[in-house]
Amino acid sequence: MLIMGADALAASAGDVQQGQALYEARCFGCHSVDANRIGPKHANLIGRKAGSISDFEYSPALRGAKIVWNEKTLDRWLQDPESYVPGQQMDVSVSKAEDRKNLIAYLKTLSTKTAKK
Repeated sequence: MLIMGADALAASAGDVQQGQALYEARCFGCHSVDANRIGPKHANLIGRKAGSISDFEYSPALRGAKIVWNEKTLDRWLQDPESYVPGQQMDVSVSKAEDRKNLIAYLKTLSTKTAKK
């Protein structure tokens, strides 16, 4: 049985403050927490089915995707959205694993739902 200390657990979870800074620098041009913009809002993203906000115009590819957003699906999406959901409309990716982990840690703070596996 492996027991992780609090520091190791926090490191594996990502840095929320770094994630917020990345979000503000890289995501906020198209996304907002509470309002749809060029991209959909991110409040309560964790546990939400992809393409499911009723007042946002998603691509047919994303609206038909069978994805529920959680740490694993967000990591895959952020790494290369087009390879994950061909035909989607987001043309931005996050190549660094650490940046993705930090962004996801921040996005988790915006969600009141529990992530589905």
